[in-house]
Amino acid sequence: MTDLSPTDRAIIAALRANARLSITDLAATVGISRTTARTRLESLVAEGRIRRFTIETDTDAEGEVRAITLVQLQGRMSRAVIRAINRIPQVTTVHSTNGAWDLVVEIRADSLPEFDMALREIREVPGVTNSETCLLLAHATG
Repeated sequence: MTDLSPTDRAIIAALRANARLSITDLAATVGISRTTARTRLESLVAEGRIRRFTIETDTDAEGEVRAITLVQLQGRMSRAVIRAINRIPQVTTVHSTNGAWDLVVEIRADSLPEFDMALREIREVPGVTNSETCLLLAHATG
C-alpha cells in the first residue's frame, strides 16, 4: 500500500467526523469534484484503508454492554490470535500495544450473557495466556 495523499487524508478526516456524508457533501467538504470523491473513496475501500462505515450511539440510552479487554499472548502467536479474536462477532477493534499487555480488544454486546460468551471465546483462543477486562460504564464528561 502506498502513502495516503492529502486528498485521501482529507476524505478520511471528513468521514471520521460524519460517516454518513453523501458523495456530494464529501466532495464539497474536501474541496474536490464529486467524481474524484467517488473514485478516491472506492479506492480507499478497495485498498483496505477504509474497512467499514459505522455510527456511534448513546450507549447509556441503548443499554449496550461495552468493555475493553487487555490480552497477554504466548510467544509468537500474535497473528493467529488476532485473526481468531477478530472473528468473534462482538469484537469491534483489536489494537496491538506495548507493555505488560499485547493486545487491547474492544467488545460490544447487547447483553451481559452475550458479553460473557464473547469474553469466554477470547480467553479460549490458543495463545491467549491472560486477560483483564474493564466494563465501560457511563460516559464521563468534564
